[in-house]
Amino acid sequence: MALPYVNPEPITADPPRAEDRPVLTQSWLDLTFLHWAVEPALVAPLLPAGTRPDTLDGATYVGLVAFRMHRVGWFGLPGIPYLGSFPETNVRLYSVDAHGRRGVVFRSLDASRLLPVAVGRGAFGLPYMWSKMDVRREHDTVTYTSRRRWGRPAGASSRITVRVGGQVEEPSELQHFLTARWGMHSTFFGRSRYLPNTHPRWPLHHAELLGHGEDLIAAAGLPAPAGGPVSVLYSPGVPVRFGFPPRAPGGIPTP
Repeated sequence: MALPYVNPEPITADPPRAEDRPVLTQSWLDLTFLHWAVEPALVAPLLPAGTRPDTLDGATYVGLVAFRMHRVGWFGLPGIPYLGSFPETNVRLYSVDAHGRRGVVFRSLDASRLLPVAVGRGAFGLPYMWSKMDVRREHDTVTYTSRRRWGRPAGASSRITVRVGGQVEEPSELQHFLTARWGMHSTFFGRSRYLPNTHPRWPLHHAELLGHGEDLIAAAGLPAPAGGPVSVLYSPGVPVRFGFPPRAPGGIPTP
C-alpha cells in the first residue's frame, strides 16, 4: 500500500550531518546551473514510483548542469585521479517522496569516461551516456561542450558558455530550491531508491549566459525549452559524500 505523502522537508541551504561511512566520495567543480520552469504535470510521469514533482510557487524545474567530476572514490578510499575525473553534463528534475525528502531525478548524465559510465549504469541504474566532452576556462569565461558517442539518441549535444560574476551573498528561495538538494531518487531493478548526500553549503555566483545550444533536454524526454533559462548560476564547487540508502525499521531500504 502506498504511503500517504507528508509535508516536504524545509528548503534549506544548510547541509545535513556528514556521512560517517560514505559509499562514494567525489568533488563537483566548475559548475554551471541552467534552469527552466516547467508544468509539474508534464514531468510527473517521468519520476520514480513513490515520488512527485517538487514545486515552488506552483512550478517545478528542469535543470541542465555542466561541471567537472573530480576524483571519485569508493568506501572512503582515495579518489581515482584519471578514471575518476571527467566532465559531466546532466539533465535533472526535482522530486519529493512520501517521506517528505526532497531530491533530484536524473533523466540523463553525459560523461567522458567509459568506465564510470558503465559503473553508473550497472551499479546505480543511472542513465549515463558516453560523450566526447570538454570544459575550458579563460579568465572569467567557462565553456562546456558535449557530443554523445554512445547512448540514445546518438549525437545529442550541448554547448554552454558563461561569464562568471560576483558571489551571491544571500541566495533567494528559488536559488536554494534549485541547488541545495541532499539526495537523489532513482529506480533500480524496478524499485525506487533514495540515495542521500552531503556537502558544504554552495558558494554560488551570478553568471551571464553568453552562448547556449543543446538538445539534451528534448533527448531526455522533456519539451525543448522555448526560451532562455530563468536562472543561471555558477559555483567553483564542493566536495561531496554519498551515503547508503536509508533503511526502514524492518531492515528494508526505504523507497
